This record gives sequence, C-alpha cells and structure tokens, in this order.
Amino acid sequence: IEYVKDEDKRSALLDILISERDKGGLTLIFVETKRMADILSDFLIDNNFPATSIHGDRTQRERERALETFRTGRTPILVATAVAARGLDISNVSHVINYDLPSDVDDYVHRIGRTGRAGNVGLATSFFNSGNKNIVWDIIGLLKEANQEVPQWLETGAREGRFGGFGGPTSAIRDARNPAGGGAVSGGGYGGYDGAGYGGGYGGYGNHGGMGAANSQASSWWN
Repeated sequence: IEYVKDEDKRSALLDILISERDKGGLTLIFVETKRMADILSDFLIDNNFPATSIHGDRTQRERERALETFRTGRTPILVATAVAARGLDISNVSHVINYDLPSDVDDYVHRIGRTGRAGNVGLATSFFNSGNKNIVWDIIGLLKEANQEVPQWLETGAREGRFGGFGGPTSAIRDARNPAGGGAVSGGGYGGYDGAGYGGGYGGYGNHGGMGAANSQASSWWN
C-alpha cells in the first residue's frame, strides 16, 4: 500500500515500472473507468512501455487480441477496468497494481488474487489516498487477517480520521476468498502518509499461508 495523490499516480507508476523493466513477467493494472484504461495505456506507450487495455467498449476481436498479446508477453502490461478482475484467468501475472482502488473490498480481494497463482510468487501494489476512505478499514482488516504488517501511516490516519472524517473500523469483512487458490504474494512500497516511510507487504495467499482470491469464470467479464 502506498499513499499516492491522484496527481502523482502517473509518476509513481512509472517509477515502479522502471524499477522492474528488466525483471520480465506480466503486470496487470486496474483502473476504475474505461476512459482511464485507454488514457493510461496510451501514456505508458508514449513512455516506451508496451501496453494494451481491455474494457467493455472494446470489440470482441480487440479484447481477444489484447489478451493474446498480454499472455504471450508482446505487451506485458495490461490496463483493465475493475470487472476484468472477476474473470481473467492468466496464470503468470507477476504484479498487480491497483492504480485506482475499488470501493468494495470483495473487488480488492479478487484483484490481488490475479497474481501469485499456482504457487508462484507475485507482487501486489495499491495506490491509496483520501478518496479511498470507505475501504481503509477493510484493507487494514485484510492485512491483519493475513498476519501482515499494517503501515503505521495507514492505521494512524484511519484512527485519527485523516482520510476524511471517520475514526473506527467497519463491520466484519465479507469472505470472498477461496482457501485453495493463489500463490505467495509479496508487497511493499515507499513514502507514506505525512511523509511516513514503511516497508513490508503481503505474505502468502491460498495454501501458502494467507488468503486466496475466488476465481470467477463469468463470461461477461469484459463489460
């Protein structure tokens, strides 16, 4: 989890991708709107990162081509809208980036479940800011449930209402996880809220000591 203001997201994303340029693997980036999927993929292409996008306004041929070039690594970066999280079945995604966090914790769990499958190690990174205040306690709960370190800036900010006027946890987290799924997911980041630095990240998912994401095979995932 990284605290990133909306206006800083593009530069933060480039920093991450530059640091991983020589590592190989597939990167899946989630955004909340179809327009942003196209804008962000074009931005990445302009910065010499081979990328493609997938969302509900794509034709079937465009969707199939985007998935094919992503799976084969010709365009190793795929920018997708949130609904794609519930249907994509790509086993070798090494990094999931929540450029835009969802408003629902179940969607968050499904998204990070796209990486680290079949016992492989994967990385999940999420950009958080005050616009995500409605999901902050659910994220904290997920981290604690997986016995992972909660960034101090995140928990302190939530308890003190720094993210928008709330100061207590929400109701219990809904269980959207499949205990048989997933591989090991690691995470980490830089910076933090009010300049607080932090490290650490996600541990194992599924049979590897934590949470596995449910693997929906809905045929309408591209909408």
